[in-house]
Amino acid sequence: MADLLTRIKNIIMADLHEMIDQKEKQKPIALLNEYLRQCEKEAEKVHHLLERQHLLKTELTREYNQAKELADKRKYQAQIASQAGENELYEFAVLEQAKYEERASRIQELLQQTTNELEQLERKYEEMKHKLKDMHIRHMQLMGRENVARAHYRMDKVLQAGWNDTAYSRFHEMEQYLERLEQNVKANYYASTIDARIAQLEKKLETEKTNSIS
Repeated sequence: MADLLTRIKNIIMADLHEMIDQKEKQKPIALLNEYLRQCEKEAEKVHHLLERQHLLKTELTREYNQAKELADKRKYQAQIASQAGENELYEFAVLEQAKYEERASRIQELLQQTTNELEQLERKYEEMKHKLKDMHIRHMQLMGRENVARAHYRMDKVLQAGWNDTAYSRFHEMEQYLERLEQNVKANYYASTIDARIAQLEKKLETEKTNSIS
């Protein structure tokens, strides 16, 4: 049963890959556009993560400064308590100072780690943006080549069509139609003017006849 399911899965995957390959052959620019959109979405997600990392760094810096400030404050308070002979207050201030110093040390270590990671992320993000820009330029180059190829194909199709029998017969039919149209125009012109011309000829003949008698 497992072997049968595996074979069915392989057949489905093979058909799927074949369909994708066929789609890539039919519309490579469309698939490239989709791929670019996906890359841009991923770059946008990375940008948001970088912003969050910057916020984290800012928050850690604030926490570190606060812990360091409190540690210095407790250190000063311990000195005052020691000078005043307040041993219990002195011990409490020293204990608090140690806690704040230990906290500041841990935050400083985490802050340094966060800063290093942020620098690495920013370098990779800049690399990603350059890569995307190069891909856009390459995309425009491919679109230009595709436009030129399609333009050549359409022009060649029109130019080559002038030599085949179908196109020649169409031009021949058009020429015959124009010739018939010109003949009809001439015939209509002669028909509309024949009466006037015959009248002129009759008048001319009468004039010549009168002149010859006189």
